[in-house]
Amino acid sequence: MYNRENQILEQYPFEVKQTIKGRGALICDTDKGLKILKEYKGSEGRAEFLYGLLEFLKEQGQESIDCIVKNKEEKTITIDTDGTAYMVRDWYEGRECDTKNREDILCAVQRLAKLHKVMREFPLEIPEYLQVQDNTLLLENEKHTRELKKVRNYVYSRKKKNRFEQEFLRSYPMFYEEARQVMELQEKELQQAGTSLLYGICHGDYNQHNVIFTRQGLVVLNFERASYDVQAGDLGNFMRKIMEKHNWNMGLGVDMLAAYEKVRPMTSEELKQLYIRLAYPEKFWKIANHYFNSSKAWVCGRNLEKLEKIIGQNEARETFLLLMKKKV
Repeated sequence: MYNRENQILEQYPFEVKQTIKGRGALICDTDKGLKILKEYKGSEGRAEFLYGLLEFLKEQGQESIDCIVKNKEEKTITIDTDGTAYMVRDWYEGRECDTKNREDILCAVQRLAKLHKVMREFPLEIPEYLQVQDNTLLLENEKHTRELKKVRNYVYSRKKKNRFEQEFLRSYPMFYEEARQVMELQEKELQQAGTSLLYGICHGDYNQHNVIFTRQGLVVLNFERASYDVQAGDLGNFMRKIMEKHNWNMGLGVDMLAAYEKVRPMTSEELKQLYIRLAYPEKFWKIANHYFNSSKAWVCGRNLEKLEKIIGQNEARETFLLLMKKKV
């Protein structure tokens, strides 16, 4: 493998001084700064689009990102002899966003708002396969809700129920009703015009692992899942993960919204989309899905812990969501 990596790196316009393995990739100290070599799973078309997007962001002052490095043949990906595709990107030394640190969190939210603002100005045509349909999220939530029903029916049919299954059945009506109300709101929103104003290029995987604090400032990594979608989705995914870690602290939630809107004010329709993404009981579905797809012969204590935690948090969660609902 070492020789294979060297053969790939020889096709790039830099000199490698040292390499370190990490996270399924090869971090390279080169005469042109830190780079990372990693296997690439997407298409060449997506790679070309991503290159153009990242270069555009860099030109617009968003330099602290992991731009793609083209090889000597000016290609965004390099194909190995066995057909495996690799990509080289800029890399940075630093620490991940600390989800316990309010300042880190608010800085990450503000940076997301800046990225969204700039990405709305991207001048090139978005490939059709990167454009998410209006009803995609509704279809996904409908699928998840059907799966919840399936798990509920399975658990109900079991004669001897363990603690997790008992807790699941007790909490199911509450979370199912939340899911039903969210889908009802989504259907109403789809019937209204003007949804195109909600859309822009999204990062697609904005979380604490892809936000790095360096000596030079905040860096955002891994845009591979970028798509043309409702930008509130990026903020919703980030907020949900952070709020779960902070017991849905209302003050933090309000501050995160304020930090985003300080850079990029949201319309009432965007706030409604954000509400939808936070209000669907995503975590409950994930726990149920994990239980259903794992062995039922033994009780996973971690599943029970997670379930008890989200049940315990739900009052605080509903209080925050009620505040959000008043805003929209």
